[in-house]
Amino acid sequence: MILQAARRVVQSGGVATLTLDAVAQEAGVSKGGLLYHFPSKEKLIAGMIEDMLATFDDDLRAQAEADEPGQPAGAWVRAYARVTCAPDWQSLDVSADLLAAISTKRELLAPLRARYAEWQQQIEHDGIDPAIATLVRLAADGLWFADMFGLAPPSAALRARMLDTLIALTQEEPR
Repeated sequence: MILQAARRVVQSGGVATLTLDAVAQEAGVSKGGLLYHFPSKEKLIAGMIEDMLATFDDDLRAQAEADEPGQPAGAWVRAYARVTCAPDWQSLDVSADLLAAISTKRELLAPLRARYAEWQQQIEHDGIDPAIATLVRLAADGLWFADMFGLAPPSAALRARMLDTLIALTQEEPR
């Protein structure tokens, strides 16, 4: 509830409006109640990032488990591409978290950097060519950033074709 309220504050007024008072009001809790859970703005933003990462990891696991039977190689890479390119991961919720962290203290991105390192290790050991696997990750990340920052994101039809192409790359035999 508090983390969602913090995201709404950033979405509606920008990062500059992310104050503990504004979040408490948006969440319908006292400032003391907010401070009990998040004793500082930095702790609140760290909580936003951790929540985002936990949700993303849960979605990755579920998607990898639902991968095509009989194709274990590349299942995690395909899950990463599908989750990263999914409409719900291109939402303002995630960009609000990241923008709040970047604009407040770059150190708040440390958990994200650590998680990306873990994801990259998983990608490189997913049973397909690590170069192809990394290329798929970077392409999916690029699409997500294009959407998040409005950097000429592709149409829905082109996005679907791009995702199909990325998935196909993970299913090809090594050359």
